[in-house]
Amino acid sequence: MNNERLSHTDTAIWTGIISNFSIAIVKGIVGYISGSRALMSDAMHTAANAVSILVDRLPIVGGVKRSDHKALRASGQPAVPFMSIIFSVIILMGGLQIAVSAIRDISTGIPETPSELALITVLISLGVNEIIFQYHVRQFKKDDRQLEAHSENHRFGLYSSLIVLIGLFLSWVGPTFKVQVLLYMDSIAALIVSGLVFRQGYNLIVRCVNGSSSDILQHNNHADYLDTIQRVHGVITIEDLRVQEFRQTRQGQVNLDIKVSVNPRITVWEAHEIAGRIKNLLLHRFVHISDVNVVVVPYEPGYPYKSNYDLVDNDLPTLPQ
Repeated sequence: MNNERLSHTDTAIWTGIISNFSIAIVKGIVGYISGSRALMSDAMHTAANAVSILVDRLPIVGGVKRSDHKALRASGQPAVPFMSIIFSVIILMGGLQIAVSAIRDISTGIPETPSELALITVLISLGVNEIIFQYHVRQFKKDDRQLEAHSENHRFGLYSSLIVLIGLFLSWVGPTFKVQVLLYMDSIAALIVSGLVFRQGYNLIVRCVNGSSSDILQHNNHADYLDTIQRVHGVITIEDLRVQEFRQTRQGQVNLDIKVSVNPRITVWEAHEIAGRIKNLLLHRFVHISDVNVVVVPYEPGYPYKSNYDLVDNDLPTLPQ
């Protein structure tokens, strides 16, 4: 049931990412053809929204190996959010380019009026974005963190599109009423939206910094995970503990991949019961854990201890239960 819910969540998130990138490409092409700086800035903002969601889906994986407790506590350093920094720089540079172009258009003379195609594109994009948002509301009604993140992106995306819509409409009706000042409204709208693009880039940088701190805190939880697993009756050693975190709004969702060793003389059913107890204990103790995958293997002590082959000829148990 949990896996099915996560599958629907991932599908909804990737639908939003792909649709936002597609809308951004269409806006950018139409804005370039129609000569609308405002629509091109709105395309950049839509792409920034998609990047913001995509960065949250980039996994941070940390693992610990074998069963030396001190070594396990010391391992698992978080990955540097390199891609997030690259995306942040691209968004900030895009917002700066839009702002410079808009200021140049305002200062160098009377700009040309964008075509009606730009106005139609904004209206269609508003409808498509609303349909996608309502789909996300239905999918994330039980996930407040996802719903909050997508609601914020939708809200500022709506602000951006409405500013562009007003700017395009005023610049389009300017020649009709012979009001030259209205011809600048498209460039003014582009300048305003560039500020929203700067906001997105700044937020990504802040999340890189805060995300790094939260990643360190998350990896410090390895010791708590280990202590919890070793409390389960039947676990001899923890062979592998791997954390996969998907950074979301305030608190990341975490999946755990665990490999533990047990007495090789127990039954498959008993091993399955141990795995189930590990999973239930972790899910109930740590609310940020979304799923736990437990693999159970027979304990192999190695030289100079007895091997598993020696146990065949000896009916007496030689390992702890």
